[in-house]
Amino acid sequence: MALVHDGRVVAARVRRAASFRDRFVGLMGRAEIDPDEGLLFERTTSIHMFFMRTPIDCVFLAAPDGEGGQRIVGLRRRLQPWRGMVWYVRDARDCVELAPGAIDRAKLVLGDVVRLEPSTAA
Repeated sequence: MALVHDGRVVAARVRRAASFRDRFVGLMGRAEIDPDEGLLFERTTSIHMFFMRTPIDCVFLAAPDGEGGQRIVGLRRRLQPWRGMVWYVRDARDCVELAPGAIDRAKLVLGDVVRLEPSTAA
């Protein structure tokens, strides 16, 4: 799927962390994350950076509105490996982990509405 804001693709290849293993491992161990890549954690309001090898950006999203959009309720830029935790983001339901710098490249701000849409990217 793709993460889209205002008609622009923020990340073309967002995969869902659906299984227990996917949720547990996440992006740990990855030396880098492609700029168009992301990982969606549904029903997640906090994350950790233990065992990470690269910084990440995180976008925390409210529950979908009636039209499928999700309001951004939290932004964390360039979280450093092995340091930091995001304990709880108020009003968040989901979290999307992205490549470092993705938030700034897409010019995302709190309150923006994004969508997770089907993608043709491999």
